[in-house]
Amino acid sequence: MSFFSNLSTLFSAEDEAKKKAKVQQAKPGFLKPANHQAKPVVAAKPVKQTPPSPAQVASANSLLDKARAEADSLVRDARSKAREIIVEAKDESLEIRSKIEKETRRIEQEMAIQQRDLQSKLDKLDYRFEQIDQKEQRIDQLKKDLENQKLDLDKSRAKTLEKLEEISGYSKDKAKEVLFEGLEKKLSHDLAKMVAQKEEEAKLEADEKAQEILIDAMRHGATDYVAEYTISVVNIPSEEIKGKIIGKSGRNIHTFERRTGVEIDLDSSPTEIKLSSFDPVRREIARVSMERLIKDGRIQPARIEEIVDKVEQEIERITFDAGKKLMHEVGVYNIPNGLVSMLGRFKYRFSYGQNMIKHTIEETKMGTIIAHELGLDANVVKLGCLLHDIGKISGNHDESHVQAGVRIAKQYNMPQEVIDCIAQHHEDEPFSSPESMAVYIADAISGARPGARYENHEDYIKRLSALEAIAMSYEEVKQAYAIQAGRELRVLLIPEKSKDDDVTVLANKIRDRVQKEVIVPGNVTVTVIREYREQAVTKA
Repeated sequence: MSFFSNLSTLFSAEDEAKKKAKVQQAKPGFLKPANHQAKPVVAAKPVKQTPPSPAQVASANSLLDKARAEADSLVRDARSKAREIIVEAKDESLEIRSKIEKETRRIEQEMAIQQRDLQSKLDKLDYRFEQIDQKEQRIDQLKKDLENQKLDLDKSRAKTLEKLEEISGYSKDKAKEVLFEGLEKKLSHDLAKMVAQKEEEAKLEADEKAQEILIDAMRHGATDYVAEYTISVVNIPSEEIKGKIIGKSGRNIHTFERRTGVEIDLDSSPTEIKLSSFDPVRREIARVSMERLIKDGRIQPARIEEIVDKVEQEIERITFDAGKKLMHEVGVYNIPNGLVSMLGRFKYRFSYGQNMIKHTIEETKMGTIIAHELGLDANVVKLGCLLHDIGKISGNHDESHVQAGVRIAKQYNMPQEVIDCIAQHHEDEPFSSPESMAVYIADAISGARPGARYENHEDYIKRLSALEAIAMSYEEVKQAYAIQAGRELRVLLIPEKSKDDDVTVLANKIRDRVQKEVIVPGNVTVTVIREYREQAVTKA
């Protein structure tokens, strides 16, 4: 940059000197006075020009000489500066060339060092490969030598055995038999006495210990959880509420029963309302909805449907809270939220009349006590008892609840010991650990104790589910409810997809299918309802 700035300075100085020279040459041979004023020229009288005097000519020549001297001086200065600039440019170019040469030599040296390092590494690798080849050759040779030595030893052993057999007069098997007979005769009395003593002690201690463990486990497994089976009870502040629940011409109670799929019993008690349904989820939705309607006081068809819709959306939160309560009851924490929500569904699940939450609490407490008494891993037993029936709420009918439970446990990365407890609690697989056997025993105690399970509700629930499934198989059906313990099937149609004539036809179709596909004690009344409603809202 300094080189080009010096050049620009040089050329500007030369231009300035040339301009000054031109100005001096353009001046006339005489100078006008400073106060000279131009007078107007009169055309009628021509002006007479006077020639310059020698003094004026001399003065003009002197000025011209000064201008030429100054111009020569400027030119000399410019040339001097140009030479200086050229010298500086040469110095800078030499310096740049020197730097480039140094950088080039440095890069060449680094490249040479890297090349030497690479060559050294390659030489080391080649040497290493040679050593590996030599070791492999030595190993192969050693293997061959060992095999030969083994053959020689086998031959020597065979010869030694032959000599021993010749000397003793017994074969190998005969000598072993004689030796064992001698040891048996020598130790038989002591062994028999010791075995008899240990057997007697084991029987006494085993009976006492087993009784103690089982009694203590069952005592700690007692729970205060009250299970609901087919009826939920809602307390009311006064009997006047029943009139609001019924509504004008029974429209409120009919809307509630149609929307929730439960039956309402208002006559059992003046301060209670009983909600009856085989489906515990529907019954729970109806119970919560009824409590909110009573608290709100606005009991009418539109409000009933609004409340029921909100409660249906909140059922997931309710099941999650039930799962957390179950976990706190048995003392298990840090479980994934997905598993907590699934465990909460036990609130609405029954196995042969036994509520799943009650069964899980009992089994987990008994299994934990058994694990502590026997010195087992209590955490594994506790998790195994808690999750052993998790497959029953999977909703997949193509696999057993044991298979579904194993799949869910693997999905949530449960320990393998816990997965084994789930897989083996019905003896589908051989027991792999004492913890699995403890879970199996606790499950059997909880399910088999007197009063744990009532009459078989499974077939009853399957029958009612089959009735609803038949009705829901038709595309024009919106909802279907099996009520009156399966003696009535109430079917609601979609108005946009059906006609009034379809009501009679569909009722007869469903009746015929129920007679062929479902075994029902007594008669079944099929009620098909088609309701069309329209709403109009005024503008404010």
